[in-house]
Amino acid sequence: MIMQEETLLRYSRQIMLPEMDIAGQQKLADATVLIVGMGGLGCPAAMYLASAGVGHLVIADDDSVELTNLQRQIAHNQANLGDLKVGSAEETLTGLNPEVKVTVIPNRLQGAELEQAVKNTTVVVDACDNFTTRFAINACCLKFRKPLISGAAIRMEGQVAVFDSSNPDSPCYQCLYNEGNDEEASCSQNGVMAPLVGIIGSMQAMETIKVLTDIGQTLVGRLLLLDATTMQWREMRLPRDPQCPACKSL
Repeated sequence: MIMQEETLLRYSRQIMLPEMDIAGQQKLADATVLIVGMGGLGCPAAMYLASAGVGHLVIADDDSVELTNLQRQIAHNQANLGDLKVGSAEETLTGLNPEVKVTVIPNRLQGAELEQAVKNTTVVVDACDNFTTRFAINACCLKFRKPLISGAAIRMEGQVAVFDSSNPDSPCYQCLYNEGNDEEASCSQNGVMAPLVGIIGSMQAMETIKVLTDIGQTLVGRLLLLDATTMQWREMRLPRDPQCPACKSL
C-alpha cells in the first residue's frame, strides 16, 4: 500500500526515526491489536496506539462509564457518564485518528468469543483488572502463539511485562502467577494514583509498537516494577517455568 501525503505527514515524526522508517509504519498500519479493558490502562494504551497508526484496534469491555472512572480513565469524559466504555473510547480514538479502524466488543470476553478475538489479532494487550480474565487471555495467547503485553497498576505501584510464546525462551503469564492466586486487588478497594495507570498503559503501547515493528529489545523475559512513591524502577528476570501447567507442553 502506498501511503498518501497526509498520512505520511501525520506520522512524519515517527517515520523519520531510522528504526521505524516507512516500513515500520506500514507494519503498524497492517496490524490488528486486541485491547482487553477500557479502564485506566486500556485508555492510554489505546489512545497512543491509535495516534501512532495501528491500523485496526479491537477494544473489549462490558462496563459503563461512572464518575469514579474519570479520575484516571482518560478516554472518557463527563458527557460519557452512563455510556458503554467501548463506545466512549471508540469516539475518542476515531477523533484522534480517523484512519484507524475500531471494532468494539461491549461484553466481557470469555470462552469461544475470547478465542476467536485472540486468533484474529496480531498482538494482545491485557489491560483488564481481574486474574480470571488474565489467565484466560494467557491461555488463548499460548494456544494461538500471540504476543501478550501485560500491565497492572494499583495504589502507587505498577508493573509491565511481555510474554511471547513464539519465542522459546519466553515465560508465560502463568509462569509468574499461579492460577490459584486469584484474589482480586481492585482499585475500588485499594485506590490508585491517576498518572500511574497512564505511565503503565503508555509503556504497554510502547512495547506493543516494538513487538509489531521489531524495534529494539522488548520486555520478553523481564518484569519491570515501578514504585511511584520514590519513582524507582526495579527489573526482575522472568525465567520460563519448566513445570508451568500453561506452557510446559509448548
